[in-house]
Amino acid sequence: MDVRFVDAEGAHPHDSDDVVVLLERDDGFLWVDVPVWDQQVDGFLAGLGVHPLVVEACKQRNHVPTVHGYADHYFVTVHSPLLGAAGHVHLLELDQIVGDRFLVTVHGPLNPVVDPAAALVETAGVLARIEGGRFRPTTPAELSYAVTSAVARRQRGLVGDVAEKLPDLEQHVMASQLVDPETLLERMFLIRHELITARTMAAQTHDVYARMGSLDRFVTDDARHLAHDLADQFDRVRSIADGEAQFLFGVIELYQTKVNTKMTLAMERLAVIAAVTLPVTAIASVYGMNVIVNQHTHVTQLVVVVIVMVTISGLLLRWARRQGWW
Repeated sequence: MDVRFVDAEGAHPHDSDDVVVLLERDDGFLWVDVPVWDQQVDGFLAGLGVHPLVVEACKQRNHVPTVHGYADHYFVTVHSPLLGAAGHVHLLELDQIVGDRFLVTVHGPLNPVVDPAAALVETAGVLARIEGGRFRPTTPAELSYAVTSAVARRQRGLVGDVAEKLPDLEQHVMASQLVDPETLLERMFLIRHELITARTMAAQTHDVYARMGSLDRFVTDDARHLAHDLADQFDRVRSIADGEAQFLFGVIELYQTKVNTKMTLAMERLAVIAAVTLPVTAIASVYGMNVIVNQHTHVTQLVVVVIVMVTISGLLLRWARRQGWW
């Protein structure tokens, strides 16, 4: 785990053995970042007085955002999206334990195929801002706000990535002759999956921070004010995702309309073929059964029957034409 003391001068690295001394200082606060869980972290959180349920939640995978408030700290879980192979969206969990004198950020269990550095993007970005003098948090809540705002930007980035694919998808659907529908369908629904995942994450995280804004027993006024702003950020991400989803569903409806129209035309043509060939088949069958005993071909009868067949077929084709079937 990475231990830092954040004050007006920046974020200063320390050994884990200095935690007790750092917590007693009043010129800043403690920030502990946990990229990978180990037994040392378990004992460290117990020493901070963190609730046992929080420790258990940090150890395991949490698939939905959550918030819990306690007497001297509160716990919140959020997720950042990461696009994977074949349209899969990885949920990069970030657990935050926010106290009056400390912030602990725990990067939750990761899929083995995910680069661990991808889970550290938000915390590394905030740390770079602090070290560059562009951000000077004075409380753990302000630091948590900056990290979570980076999560909101990452969710917004996923929506933007999906939005960039939609115009090309729309042109593809409009120009498609439906000769390879499986590929087009797979592409549409992979994009739909990415968009719905981003929308769901934003909506759930909005609900978490809206709830945090009402925890007046466990969260300070300043922290609740920041929570209201975070709730608004995630609500805007959700709203943008909803707009893109409506556009995508319009593209899918266009595709379905083209498919239905093509099927209707095919059925009409099949109906014309059936209407033309059915009388001919019926006459040929009946006539053939009744003349099978003849010793030779009756040319006159054959000519009359063929003329009758052609006449009926011509009349049916003319009628189908007037009906607009072809």
